[in-house]
Amino acid sequence: MSEATFQMDNGWFEFHSNPSVPDFKVPAGAIDAHCHVFGPGDVFPYAPTRKYTPCDASKDQLFALRDHLGFERSVIVQATCHGADNRALVDAIAHSDGKARGIATVSAAISDDELLELDSAGVRGVRFSFVKRLVDVLPHDTLTEVAERIQPLGWHLVIYVESQDLPDLSEFFASLPGTMVFDHMARPDVMQAINGKGFDQFMRLLTDNENMWTKVSCPDRLTLAGPPRYDDVVPFAKRVVEIFPDRTLWGTDWPHPNMTSHMPDDGKLVDFIPRIAVSDELQRKLLVDNPMRLYWPEEFNNGP
Repeated sequence: MSEATFQMDNGWFEFHSNPSVPDFKVPAGAIDAHCHVFGPGDVFPYAPTRKYTPCDASKDQLFALRDHLGFERSVIVQATCHGADNRALVDAIAHSDGKARGIATVSAAISDDELLELDSAGVRGVRFSFVKRLVDVLPHDTLTEVAERIQPLGWHLVIYVESQDLPDLSEFFASLPGTMVFDHMARPDVMQAINGKGFDQFMRLLTDNENMWTKVSCPDRLTLAGPPRYDDVVPFAKRVVEIFPDRTLWGTDWPHPNMTSHMPDDGKLVDFIPRIAVSDELQRKLLVDNPMRLYWPEEFNNGP
C-alpha cells in the first residue's frame, strides 16, 4: 500500500452526492459503457505526469451508482490521471463479480505477457487521447504499434479527440487496423449546424469506415444550453444513433472529470437516453446488444 497523499485540484467539481432516480427505466442487461475509477490515491497513486488531480472515486461508489441507475454492467475506462498504471482499473474489474470490463492505457514498452495479463483481468481495449490539453505528445507512433499488437487479442482502440482536430487526423485513424471507438462523438461543436462541415466530417468518417464506432455520451461536456435537458446536444446524438444503430455506445462518464460549468445529475443523464434512442429497439441496441457484442462477445454470441 502506498503512503502517498493527494490533494485534489482547487475548484475541482466533485461528483453528484445524491443523483436522482431516472424516470427512464433502462432495458434489462443495460451497460454503462464509459465510466472511470479514481484511486483512492492512497491505495492507487495518481501518475506523476498527470495533468490534474481529481477527487477519489472508488469502485464501490461506482458500483453503487450503477445499481442506483438500474444498470447491470460497466465498462471502466482508464483515466489519464492514472497514466499507464492500470492497477485501480484491474482492481475494480476483479471486484465486480464479472460485471465489468476495462479499457486500459498502455505504452509501446508493454510486453506481450503484460498484455495477456490485462486480457485475463478483463481488459478489452486501449485508450489513446489526442486532446492536446490532456497529453504532452500526440501518440501517433505508439498508437500504430499498439493497434497492431492488440489485434490477436480481439481488443479495440478507444480514441479521445476533439472535432477541430479531425481534419488532420482522419486519414491516420482510417489507416489503423481493427475496431475503433470514438469518445463522445469526437466532441462536436453544437453551436454549428448539424449538417455543417465539422459534424459532417465525423459522420463521413463513420460512413466510410465500418470498423468505427462512437459513444453518444457526455451531453454535459458538449452543451451550451445547459442542464438538465441538454437540448442542443440531442439532434447530434439522435442522428448518430439513427444512422449507425449497431455502432453506438452510451455511458455516464462518472465521476465526470474536469467539468468546469456544472456537475451533472447522473439520473438526468439517463433520462437523456430516450430522447436520442427513441424506440425500444434502438435503446436495446445502444445499451445492451452493442456493448455486449464488444465487451462480452462470448456471452452475446452464445445467447438465446
